[in-house]
Amino acid sequence: MSAGLQAQTVDLALSAATRRLKAAGVEQPRRDARLLLSEVVGLAPERLLVEPERMIKRGEATAFEAFVTRRAMREPVSRILGRREFWGLTFRLSAQTLDPRPDSETLIEAALAHLTDRRASWRLLDLGTGSGCLLLALLSELSAARGVGVDLSTEAIATARANATELGLASRAVFDVADWTAGVAGPFDLILCNPPYVEEDAVLAPEVAIYDPPDALYAGSDGLAAYRRLIPSLPSLLAPDGCVLLELGAGQAAAVTALGRAAGFPKAEIRADLSGTPRCLALSR
Repeated sequence: MSAGLQAQTVDLALSAATRRLKAAGVEQPRRDARLLLSEVVGLAPERLLVEPERMIKRGEATAFEAFVTRRAMREPVSRILGRREFWGLTFRLSAQTLDPRPDSETLIEAALAHLTDRRASWRLLDLGTGSGCLLLALLSELSAARGVGVDLSTEAIATARANATELGLASRAVFDVADWTAGVAGPFDLILCNPPYVEEDAVLAPEVAIYDPPDALYAGSDGLAAYRRLIPSLPSLLAPDGCVLLELGAGQAAAVTALGRAAGFPKAEIRADLSGTPRCLALSR
């Protein structure tokens, strides 16, 4: 591939990369090849569609081949590029942060439906913040809100702080290393959490199983271990009219709702993601 790429056009380079990624089992090989080549040549992906005869320079060919090799090993495009788009914002990633996915935007939609006054000084808590995408996406919508994000990983907290700075939200976001709610003082108007919820013997796509941090994925034999530990600690941190929003795995809505009711949350609402999967559980008093 390397010898040919040095003398190829955009179209031929994309075609060769697409074949290689398809053979490696990549789900959307042409799209991923276009995103990687876009990064290398410094053109928007849509521009590549109208410049198919543009020649690939030697250095670009070398960089593109390296990217394609990594993607063929099933490393996600977002990991290769070091960033992911979420809620219209760009978030830096690190090895200790989950790769934010569109399904998690369901929590942002639910939060904005609950916090109807966009100018109020809401206080937010994001548990297991990772890249900070949930908290920072909400702060971008709520002009007077302030938030706290906690994570057990020092690397994740450093990444979240960097994202807050790059998005111009650092003055309203505090990120600290903590073991879930240990040392966290409320009350909060809204608590967000995308906890680990994958069964320990689940078979995941290589993009997830290899490249997402295991501690942010797996939660015991039934995927409920994190909920069992976390939910009982939430009532004492929540304002009287506050709301807890938890991301759910497929098939977990009933079990997590029961855990919420046992902890003192009689009201529970489920919100589905775009695929129709119950994805967000809203708990309140």
